[in-house]
Amino acid sequence: MIETNLAQTVNATNDAGSAYDTNVKYLLADKQILSRILKYTVEEFRDMEIEDILGCIGDDIEIGTRPVDAGLSNLGRVKGTMTEDNIPGEGIIFYDIRFTVYLKEKEMKILINIEAQKSTDSGKLGYHLENRIVFYLARMISAQKQTEFFHSDFDNLKKVRSIWICMDSKETEDSIEEIGFDRKTVFGNKKNSYHTDLMKGIIVNIRSGADSSSGKVIRKSKNVLIAMLEELVSNKDASEKKRILADEYGMTMTAELERRIQIMCNWSESISERARIEGKTEGRIEGRIEGRIEGKIEGRIEAIERMIRANITREQILSMGYTEAEYEKAESALYANA
Repeated sequence: MIETNLAQTVNATNDAGSAYDTNVKYLLADKQILSRILKYTVEEFRDMEIEDILGCIGDDIEIGTRPVDAGLSNLGRVKGTMTEDNIPGEGIIFYDIRFTVYLKEKEMKILINIEAQKSTDSGKLGYHLENRIVFYLARMISAQKQTEFFHSDFDNLKKVRSIWICMDSKETEDSIEEIGFDRKTVFGNKKNSYHTDLMKGIIVNIRSGADSSSGKVIRKSKNVLIAMLEELVSNKDASEKKRILADEYGMTMTAELERRIQIMCNWSESISERARIEGKTEGRIEGRIEGRIEGKIEGRIEAIERMIRANITREQILSMGYTEAEYEKAESALYANA
């Protein structure tokens, strides 16, 4: 069953956090954003101009678990297929973003995967993120059999790059890391110039506090990509964010890109407002509970005071279930008011 845009919107509003995460993926999948990610993370694009990189991005961008809408310009998103890698007996992997890039001059095709990752904390995840990255790379390699190469023609394997945008780094941890094969001779002096660079994982660490919501000013990253990504996911309002992306990073504000930025800012405000309301509600509930407890304690103290005035002995009062501490508090209150 194909959902209408209205149905999809209603579904999205049921979970603001999920909608925000989804919109981040769509923003990252904009070709203008992708071209900048490629320039600063993939060696083959490092010396190329952004305009030239745009022309290398294929029309097969896949986002999440749903095909991307058709009819977008070269600067926007493009139609794709389901982003799943299904191998019998191994289950299904859903990639955040997956697409192909072509370097025509070098006659090279590279398969790219980009993931938006909230947490890198192994305690929260239950595993080390580096191992997951290696697993994704392995699947991107093995999935090429019968598509990129046949039989034992392994020299037709295409390079794969898995780029992870991690959003929980501390103030001084803005960085870009690379995971890959490192060939070395452990005995003898045989030399081989063949590069084993088929698989590379790249981790882009952006800082979780790099916005104005906390009231703390964090220095702008010296890395252009990190600085741009931190602006993209910051809590600044949409108009300011669009101005910075256009003026400082040379982006063209297409209707699609503007719409996604506005939606993300709206969801960010919605999440913050929901958290504020939930916090106030929890505060009221806790206050009522504490009030009831305090009221019960005061009632017990007052009951002891009345019994003391009626000349009921200490032993008799304690035998009724009152504590020593309650009796002493009631006795002190009586003496203070005498």
